Amino acid sequence: MAFDFKKEYKEFYMPKNKPQLITIPKMNYIAVRGKGDPNEEGGAYQQAISVLYAVAYTLKMSYKTDYKMNGFFEYVVPPLEGFWWQEDVQGIDYSRKDAFHWISAIRLPDFVTEKDFAWAVETAAKKKKLDCSSAEFLTVEEGLCVQMMHLGAYDNEPESVAAMDAYLEETGYANDLTDQRLHHEIYLSDPRKTDPAKWKTVIRHPVKKR
Repeated sequence: MAFDFKKEYKEFYMPKNKPQLITIPKMNYIAVRGKGDPNEEGGAYQQAISVLYAVAYTLKMSYKTDYKMNGFFEYVVPPLEGFWWQEDVQGIDYSRKDAFHWISAIRLPDFVTEKDFAWAVETAAKKKKLDCSSAEFLTVEEGLCVQMMHLGAYDNEPESVAAMDAYLEETGYANDLTDQRLHHEIYLSDPRKTDPAKWKTVIRHPVKKR
């Protein structure tokens, strides 16, 4: 049975649809940075997704090649994630999607080293005939956060963010969004196959004690 991060770490990937505090440990990611509207057809965001999955599946299927990684085990590729921000905006202004800066990411198993990562980027580029040079090995330690499951379309996320803000107000915490601690989303539904009303997205914000 392949290791499934969503099932093994439910506290990170399957929160309730009400806010809760959680401490997130250090994790490594395949990441691609960019700017602009994620919905733009053939735009930078969609190109970034192609690169992420090319590298992710090269790592996942490496056991079928001559390249061997120490400690490798079979696993399900973790869900797509995104870190988002806008210049001169506190939080996120969903009406200005063209102003988004983003780091699109997929979690890496801990056994993947930077050497393994470099192999996968080079191998994916050759195999897929795709420029994967934008992919980077990114380490993030989010620390103390508030998170909840958002149910519904992405454009309705402000409702969940408002619920998180109210929870922080009640419990004596405050958002701690900075250049290093970013608005974070984890996408658990395939928008191509699922009714927007049923989309599941984990929303996570860094916090501090007030």
